[in-house]
This record gives sequence, C-alpha cells and structure tokens, in this order.
Amino acid sequence: EKPTVEESQLQSAIRCVSLASGIILGLGVYGILQERIMSEPYGEEQFKTSVFLVFCNRVAAIVFAVAMVAVKGESYKASVPLWKYFAISLSNVAATWCQYEALKYVAFPVQMLGKSFKMMPVMIWGILISGQKYKAMDWLIAAGVTGGVTAFLLTGETKSKHSSKDSSVYGLLLLCCFLACDGFTSTFQEKLFKEHKTSKYNQMLYVNSSSSVVSFLTLMASGGLFQALGFIQRHPSIIFDASMLSASAVTGQFFIYSLVKEFGALVLAATMNMRQVLSILTSYVLYSHPITFLQILSLCMVFASLFYKSYLSYLKGKDKAPKSPGVVDKAIGKATPEEVTELKSAVDQQG
Repeated sequence: EKPTVEESQLQSAIRCVSLASGIILGLGVYGILQERIMSEPYGEEQFKTSVFLVFCNRVAAIVFAVAMVAVKGESYKASVPLWKYFAISLSNVAATWCQYEALKYVAFPVQMLGKSFKMMPVMIWGILISGQKYKAMDWLIAAGVTGGVTAFLLTGETKSKHSSKDSSVYGLLLLCCFLACDGFTSTFQEKLFKEHKTSKYNQMLYVNSSSSVVSFLTLMASGGLFQALGFIQRHPSIIFDASMLSASAVTGQFFIYSLVKEFGALVLAATMNMRQVLSILTSYVLYSHPITFLQILSLCMVFASLFYKSYLSYLKGKDKAPKSPGVVDKAIGKATPEEVTELKSAVDQQG
C-alpha cells in the first residue's frame, strides 16, 4: 500500500529536519573545536601551525571522497585539467589558513559573522569573472548584511580572549584576505565546473587532493610540520581535538551534499543561516565573550537580511514549481548562481 500524500510529506519533513540537524550539529562541533584549538592555550602554550589543520582536514576529506566515489560508482579519472585544480587549491588553502589564523586575534563570533560579509565580494567576483548580473534587491540585501557586520565590528569588543589589545586589527585584515580568496575560489570553481562536466565526489576528491599537496608543501617549506609534530608530542590531547575537527568537517560535508541533493540549495542556505546563529550563541556561552546591546542589534540586522534573502528565494521557487496535485515537493525551484556558489563555498570552507 502506497503512503498517502500526508504521510509522504511527513516522511519528507522528518528527513529534511534530520539532514539539517546533521549539518548544524556537525558544523557546530567543528566551530567549537576550531575555536578551542586556535584561540585557547594547551597548558600555557598556544597552537600556531594553522596549515597543519588545513592539511589534516583535506586528508580526511580525501578518504571520504574516495569512499563515496566507490559507493556511487563514479569515475576516479580527472575530467578537469589538473593545473586548474591546483589554481583553485592555492586560493582555497589561503582562504582556510586565513580563517584559522584569524582566530588567534579575533573572537570566533567575529570570524563566523565575517563569513556573511562575503556576499559582496562573491557578487563582485561574479561580475568580473563570469559577467553575472544582479538585481537591486540583491544589492540591498548584501548591503544590509555588510552594514550589520560593520556595525557589529564597530560597536563592541572584537579581539580574541588571549590576544593583545591591538591585535584585532591584524585579525580583521586576515578576515579580509579570507573573503577575497574565498570569493575568488567559489566563483572561479563555479565557472570551471560549468565548462567541464564532473561528478560531485570526483570534484571533491581532486579539489581536496590538490589542496592537501599545496598545504603539505607549505608545511615543509615553512618548517611548520616539525613545529606541529613537536607541539603534539608536548600536548597529546590535541590529537583528539584535531581528529574530531576533521571528522566533524567531513560529516558536515556529507550532510550538506545530501540535503542539497534532496531538498535544494534554498533549504541549505536557510540551514547554514541557522547554523551561524547557533554557533555564535554557543561560542558566547562556552567562552564568555563580551557583547554590547548594539552588537546584538547588528546581529539581528545581519540575520534578518539573510533569512529575508532565503524567503525571497522560496517565493521565487514556489512560483516556478509545477502545480501537480498529489505530488510531494522536495527541492523547491532551481538553485540560483548565488546559491550554487554558496553551496560550493559551504562545502569547501569547512576546513
């Protein structure tokens, strides 16, 4: 006996909530551990080799991608010229390094909120690289997010708990570099995979493989590998933290791919917005960051803009969706270029 429409809708809703919860939980743990490793000391010593964490996360992602290519029966053969993967990897590793490194100087909520600031750089790169066009409402929403983030930075404390008083300026510069590199990575990657047909796990395998080579060469050239191994020898507890960091990043990637495949990029965007809110609130509770009333208002402005963007996308997708009685809608509408960019960036920048 086939399930009724109501039963199918309930099952679909339960699965959607389960996948979204997996993203929020996995990336929530990732955020907590990221802050623990980079901004809290082990004994009296702070971990400083950010690139080592990038390398560990990329290796974990390679293992996951190899397994998923086998499970899905995808091809292991590279369908994109390898030099293009390495070009993406250079900016990808640079963006992730800046993301980790910034936590030495600014609080995690600042770093997390700074990622919302990337809407404007991504749009600008989209115009320069792909000739994309955006509506006035897109620019207004981006301005709302950008204005909210700026107000947050100007109306309260931004530095990391264990950093010096003036170091937050350097942390903000690192976040600016992150935004520039991340915007270039996601936009160039979107253009690249429009030109070359490739499956998602094959793409994930080669991007992460290239990034692992870049990060390993960086470790060897800078002497960071031996610094990291020496730190591990003095503080073995970091092994568990780093392993869980990589595992939670890969878990987040799995749920991200599953959610967007079954329910569309719009649901992913709303989930990532909720994840940001919960991660910021969790950080304030766990690590006792100071916050002012104006910063709270700024947070409301940022996330109101983000959720309004998701609502507009929902209305657009609902208008385009075919009206067939008895059919259960899952993915609502086709992913917009901005949402595709957000998906690629969300997956690639979780480590």
